[in-house]
Amino acid sequence: MKKIKNDLLNLAWFRFYEELNDFLPAARKKILFSYSFDGNPSVKDAIEALGVPHAEVDLILVNGHSVDFTHRLKNGDSVSVYPVFESFDISPVTHLRDKPLRDTKFIADVHLGKLARNLRLTGFDVCYRPGMGDTEIIGISLSEKRIILTHDRELLKNKLVTHGYYVRSQVPDEQLKEVFIRFQLKSLMKLFSRCMECNSLLSDVPKEEIADHVLPKTIRYFEDFKRCPGCGRIYWNGSHYERMKRHIDSIISDF
Repeated sequence: MKKIKNDLLNLAWFRFYEELNDFLPAARKKILFSYSFDGNPSVKDAIEALGVPHAEVDLILVNGHSVDFTHRLKNGDSVSVYPVFESFDISPVTHLRDKPLRDTKFIADVHLGKLARNLRLTGFDVCYRPGMGDTEIIGISLSEKRIILTHDRELLKNKLVTHGYYVRSQVPDEQLKEVFIRFQLKSLMKLFSRCMECNSLLSDVPKEEIADHVLPKTIRYFEDFKRCPGCGRIYWNGSHYERMKRHIDSIISDF
């Protein structure tokens, strides 16, 4: 007698929380939905098959118990998936990375040059070079313990990535606000402490040392100057400073 093949797939139930819903189609946002699968895939593979990069996930509960990415799905499992927690203590459960990056440093992909400059303007260490590819970005992220900022979901699905964030907005000002809220940066901000061009920390410099490098009126009307040790650019609190300060304040004043 010919053997009849069993084509029935296994079924699990998934629910994604908060900003993880940004990666889901409208019909799956903020609801419990079914997921059909064959074999015995890891929960990480299932999450990414549904469109959510693993680097955005920090807690997974299967049938009410915390698990890591290697947990194998079984028929009938109920899976709750939560984003990276910045405000809540989830230390009693299974974290999906070794530890959070409390020394907040970033590396931005080729699409986020303006965001990189704005973050540097507010004092944050951001590695950005237009020619960097995915392999280099991941390597620097791991070696220098930097959070990847990207518009590329596939980059965050790379199994080597440990800390990353998918920037939703296409507008630079909104991107800055988004990252500030996501990583709670407001209290850590140090305006005009870092070079926007090369990322080096600025140093105070006597105006006598830079008198030949700026206009005479600038030397006459301003006393405090900073110089970038990396690229040599000179900064002072002129009208451009006030404009940029007002602009940044307008972006982050409402949170």
